Order: sequence, then C-alpha cells, then structure tokens
Amino acid sequence: MFDIIDLIRNNIRELIPYSSARDENSGDGAVLLDANESPYNTPFNRYPDPLQMELKERISDLLSTPSDRIFLGNGSDEAIDLLIRIFCEPSADRVIIIDPSYGMYKVCADINNVRVDFVSLNEDFSLDADRLLAALIQETKMVFLCSPNNPSSNLLDPSEIIKILSEFQGIVVLDEAYIDFSGTDGMLPLLGDYKNLVILRTLSKAWGLAGIRLGMALADPGIIQYLNKVKYPYNVNYLTQLKALEMLHSVNNKEDWIEKILTERKELENRLTGIAVVKKIYPSDANFLLVRVEDPVGIYSYLNKQGVIVRNRSHMTHCEGCIRITVGTPDENNRLIALMKSYPQ
Repeated sequence: MFDIIDLIRNNIRELIPYSSARDENSGDGAVLLDANESPYNTPFNRYPDPLQMELKERISDLLSTPSDRIFLGNGSDEAIDLLIRIFCEPSADRVIIIDPSYGMYKVCADINNVRVDFVSLNEDFSLDADRLLAALIQETKMVFLCSPNNPSSNLLDPSEIIKILSEFQGIVVLDEAYIDFSGTDGMLPLLGDYKNLVILRTLSKAWGLAGIRLGMALADPGIIQYLNKVKYPYNVNYLTQLKALEMLHSVNNKEDWIEKILTERKELENRLTGIAVVKKIYPSDANFLLVRVEDPVGIYSYLNKQGVIVRNRSHMTHCEGCIRITVGTPDENNRLIALMKSYPQ
C-alpha cells in the first residue's frame, strides 16, 4: 500500500497550524486569562473544545471506532472542502465524481480550482468500478462515491467499492449520509483495512439534526491529523456540541424515527404506484424516493404552488423525468398524495 502522506500537498505538510487558546487542557477550575474572552455569561463566554473530545468519545462508543479516526465539522460539507484542500493542488490535480450524485462535491472542487471528471453510473444507477478505474489519470487524486446515492437512493455494490479502494492509488471519499435507512452497516467495518478510505457520516438525516450542522469524517488517523491541522480552530460551536451530545444519548429516539420513516417510505411507494402521472418508482435505501413522472416541471411547479416542496431532478444524468420526494410524516405524505392525484393532466 502506498503512503497517504505522499499524496498531501507540500504546503499542507509544511503548514504550521494556528495554536488556539484551548489546544491544551487547562484543567477544571483554572483561571482563564489567556484568550481575551469575557469573564461573564458562563459557559457561553468560553471558546469550545477545538477537538470536541467529549463528543468524539460518545461517537466512538456508538460506532465502535477509535476517536483518533473521527473528524467533526460544520456539516459533511466542511470535510469535503478540507479533503480537497489537503490532497489536491489547485489548477493541477483532478477528482472523479460519479454521475449523478450530490452536487457539493463539484462545488467544493470548483471553489478550490480543482478539475472534475464525471463517470456515469449505469442506467440502473449501479456502480461500474472498471469504468471508473479506466477514467483515472496521473492527476487524479480523489474519487467521490455516495452510498446510498443521492438522488438515486440506492446502495452501491460493496464489491465495486472495494475494487476501487484496492486499485486506486488515491483517496476514496465514501459519503454514507443515508446509511441508517439502508439496513446495513455500510463500509465502516472495513475502515481499518483501507488507509485511503474516508467515510462521511452526518447527524442531519437519521438523527434529525440538520439544523445544528454537524458532520463527520471517519478515516485513518494520519488523514484525521491533517484535517485537524487545516480546519479553523473552533469549527464546531459550543451549542452544536451540547445539542449533539444530548441527542447522541437518546439512541432510542433515533431508532424510532428510522422505523417510522421506513414504514412511511413503503407506504408512500405503494400509494404513488397507483397514481396516473407516476411512471416509475426506483428502489430506495434512503429516506427519499426518486420518482419518474409524466411532467416533472409541471408537477414540481404545481406542488410548489400548493405549498409542498419537492426537488426536480430531471436535468441529471439518467434522471430524465424524475422528481425526488423526501419521506415526511403521515400527514405530510397524505398531502402530497392528494395533490399528486389531483394534478390536472
């Protein structure tokens, strides 16, 4: 196996990170006169733990993953951006993104002036590892995969992912934002076997915490070390850490929500099947459905005007005629079904 450190940009390897006031443990009861904070309004007057150690220890317990393999950020988007900045030289290196997939991979690459090569999934949205590997060139430093994929909602074949991990001498970023709805553990059990694997997870979906913006990257400690080196000092605020800890001690709530969403997903699929304007519903391993309809633009606009917001995905590869529908509450889903049935043809 190649050395991950050899892939890191020279200036990042040589970077001296900012030394924050809370990098060292000051101990309970210490008089903190080092960071120009206000002495009033405890505990909000103090900068948060820059490495979020208490939160990482809880996540470590839940995922059975050592805390030195965990990076926490302002949503998964922060980790995506930092990974590109660490491994990809602007105007020189390239990344590969499966198509269709989550749009922020390309946005982050564009912001960092890193070229993108797209590799299409098969028409059924399955991954062809050989096609992707054939698209690699010397400048390719990173591959972005999403499983379950957005917007297609399907799990990618683990054997195809493993083939890419084994043969690509670069970083493979596997976004598992929707893994809790798939009935599988994803690729996390294999994290220790592949030093070039970075798994993205989030609290925005199954945990119902999109509003606090907390995502994570799970990777080899060497990669985590550089993510911590490049990130802003206090990238996860105190309120986010506090709320995340509270919710991560309420696993039963999360499991109950997942069960309800999966039940509603099946119910929504069954009810959409009998509607005239619905042509196809793709199998889902996520908390949403990709649905092919007769008039995606018209249906999207009609639903929008009635106060039901879905996503028109008909412009994306293999998604012609498709809208993406998030599974809501029973009342929300009932409203959607009633409007779909009443759509004027």
